[in-house]
Amino acid sequence: MDLNSVRRLRRATLADGRLVDLTLVGETVADVRAAAPGSLEQGDLDLDGWLLLTAPADPHTHLDKALSWDAIQPGSGDLETAISSWLAYIGTVDEDEIFARAIRALERYVHNGTTALRSHVDVPLEGDPARGVRAIARAREAFADRIDIQIVALAARGIDSERVDAALAAGADLVGGAPHLSDDERGDLERLLAVAERHGVGVDIHADEALRGGDTLEMLARRTHGWTSSRTASHCVRLSMLPDDELDPLLGLVAEARVGIIANPITNLYLQGWADPVATPRGIAPLERIRAAGIMAAAGGDNVRDPFNPMGRADAFETAMLLITAGHVPIDAAWDAVSSGARAVMGLPQAGPEAGLRADLLAVRAESLADAIATAPADRIVISRGRTIAHTESTRWMLPRRQEDV
Repeated sequence: MDLNSVRRLRRATLADGRLVDLTLVGETVADVRAAAPGSLEQGDLDLDGWLLLTAPADPHTHLDKALSWDAIQPGSGDLETAISSWLAYIGTVDEDEIFARAIRALERYVHNGTTALRSHVDVPLEGDPARGVRAIARAREAFADRIDIQIVALAARGIDSERVDAALAAGADLVGGAPHLSDDERGDLERLLAVAERHGVGVDIHADEALRGGDTLEMLARRTHGWTSSRTASHCVRLSMLPDDELDPLLGLVAEARVGIIANPITNLYLQGWADPVATPRGIAPLERIRAAGIMAAAGGDNVRDPFNPMGRADAFETAMLLITAGHVPIDAAWDAVSSGARAVMGLPQAGPEAGLRADLLAVRAESLADAIATAPADRIVISRGRTIAHTESTRWMLPRRQEDV
């Protein structure tokens, strides 16, 4: 059938095991009820044998850096090594090169089921401050009918505020930066927050992206308490190293200030711990402790094959799997972190296979949520705003077993 004409999803299995029929009206799931017997009608999509999930959202990506690893061929190393490799490369390319890589990355995200993402985009100390933002804004426009994209102006440490202004004027939605890398952590954070306040926009700050040292998260919580604009701290790997008597008060402060936290397991597993060759720390923000404290929690895929991470598939199943295996996050909570939790941190309308929610859905060939995260099935149907935007089918073949072995 024509997947663009789908109005009803039949015999879908939900993560809780229910077998249901869903009716879509416009961009919304209008009705969910127990699957009924009977033949398919016009506009029905048979999802017998498919698992239907809330479509993933990625709250922390870097589209301007995506898929640059092969061109750069950087040496392995920590965060500063990755930064130096990237800066040496980005000065040699133009806006069109950034745009082309972003388009390729977005195609992967969409085929894998992502219907919303937030990309940090560098605002450099020198040269055109809006070049990267313009490139990603062009890519956003190219995908505007398929995926929601937010852009964060990722300001270089010690940057002049006027350069961040230019990035916002070029299409960035939020202010970001990495004050923990600055010689003046507090001053750098204050400068970024002042720009956000002047423009009336939210912030998403790279915070405490080291196993030891850094107070950006605490300063952000104290400084933005009472803000109505969104504020998010990404990475926060230092939290994984704090003893209870330091961690619990800090999480209480963050919860009271209503600052969201985004963990980024794959990149932090790669970048952290190079100085600890024995009993190497995992460097993943402790999402279960964060959730238990009442903090909005999410997880992102972060870097996709660039100097900060040579791996990455632009696939939420990869992020959820790492949360489970390396972060000890329960299976259902891991998927929430890359879907509903991610949408909450991003301030987007809630979505999923529930009446009244936005019809952003992902159907995969799997028996259960655990099976889907474990196997990351290739067969997927992606629905955004009630419309099918991607469909992947795979074929499998294996030499038959000998008859005498059957």
